[in-house]
Amino acid sequence: MFSKIDVNGDAACDLYKYLTSTLPDEEGKQEVAWNFTKFLVDGSGTAVKRFGPQVTPEEIGEALREYL
Repeated sequence: MFSKIDVNGDAACDLYKYLTSTLPDEEGKQEVAWNFTKFLVDGSGTAVKRFGPQVTPEEIGEALREYL
C-alpha cells in the first residue's frame, strides 16, 4: 500500500490493469495519463466509473450515491 507501483504498461499492477481495461478514459485510452485519476468500484468489485484528475471529491460523491 505504501510502495510505488506501475499503473501503465507491462509492469502495471494487476488492479490497474483491470481498472484501465474496464474503464478507458473519455478518449478511449486505457492508460492513466496523469496523477489523481480516480476509479469508482461497486460493492461487488465491479469498476463502474472513471474520473479524471480535474474531477472534485464533491462530483464523485454525487456519482457514489447511486451505489450506496
